[in-house]
Amino acid sequence: MDFLTKTEKKIYSKHKSFVNLNLFFQEDEIKALKIKIKKIIYTKNKPNNIVKNQDEIINYLKKDLFENGNNNRPKFELSPNIIKEIFLLEDKDILRYLLHRYRYDIYPQIFMMDDYPPYLQIEPTSMCNYRCVFCFQTNKDFTKKSNGYMGHMTLDIFKRTVDQIEGNIEFISLASRGEPLSCADIEKMLIYAKGKFLNLKINTNASLLNERKSHTILQNDVKTLVFSADAADSELYSALRVNGKLNKVISNIKQFKKIKEKNYPRSKIITRVSGVKVSKKQNFKEMEKFWGNLADQVAFVDYCPWENVYDSVKNTISAPCSELWRRMYVWWNGKTNPCEVDYRSELSTGYITNNNISKLWKSVDYNKLREDHVSKFRNIVSPCNRCTVV
Repeated sequence: MDFLTKTEKKIYSKHKSFVNLNLFFQEDEIKALKIKIKKIIYTKNKPNNIVKNQDEIINYLKKDLFENGNNNRPKFELSPNIIKEIFLLEDKDILRYLLHRYRYDIYPQIFMMDDYPPYLQIEPTSMCNYRCVFCFQTNKDFTKKSNGYMGHMTLDIFKRTVDQIEGNIEFISLASRGEPLSCADIEKMLIYAKGKFLNLKINTNASLLNERKSHTILQNDVKTLVFSADAADSELYSALRVNGKLNKVISNIKQFKKIKEKNYPRSKIITRVSGVKVSKKQNFKEMEKFWGNLADQVAFVDYCPWENVYDSVKNTISAPCSELWRRMYVWWNGKTNPCEVDYRSELSTGYITNNNISKLWKSVDYNKLREDHVSKFRNIVSPCNRCTVV
């Protein structure tokens, strides 16, 4: 297998992780959407306390979307995936979405933060039934149960997390180091989170996506469901997604689609087949043709060599990691972490069980890490000095 090597992928940009994404819109659709957005953000009577610095962000949105932009900072743009998400929103939620999306897209580029991370990634479990060649599940140091990294999140810890972030963070993912649908309480988690976020996303390999879980997902406000698959033929799929069976995954996704069309025809969920571009044998045209009728979107994301960052050679990357301003991770046991590449949690600032997410996000240790990155001292921070994410 001609896997891309770590030397071929020197820098991984989180801001531009999509290699391919099959989203296209008619010009008149985009024009109508911009007219609607303009009317919304130029309206004087706006809801209060959506985000900190609300008026400032609105002014930047006006300049970026309808005027000449801002010469002193990156320009916020309506990318295809943003357009798709806005199309599925009710008008009353569009401003809230734009404010939080601006924080997610722009703040990490200008190293700005406020009281909460723009995005929270919650790990229902660190366990997985696959051993994908590009994942740290292949690392026996990680998967050895006696080392303490393996476990399922309890419903109590999940509820504590949701209760802290409701109304403060609008974008969350139920995914990280493991397969979320293998968590025993995943359905109870979805029920508890219903109606509390603008965009709740699940990433799954779909091997455990049965009829009951399909109904639960469709009943409980999951806005984006990502099926992780990297190939259009069973041989390549099995080589990349070790322990996985393509026929089983296809059957489960077909069943989900059938349930959605029959029982939830008005569902606004976005389904996406997303693969990691790790081999030269992967062909996006073939992926589109194969998966296009089973999901709304097909995509490839860039490969990040994160299988075992601690054994990687130190690099000379000095650019700050944008994740420090973009998102926070909550592991299955309540431990928080700035990134998932650091699976040992050497950079952890604490647990949500004895602190709150806002305080952890703004903590002295977290800010010291950000300061080191901005000051180009990344090379003295482990494991940042072996990581390629910027």
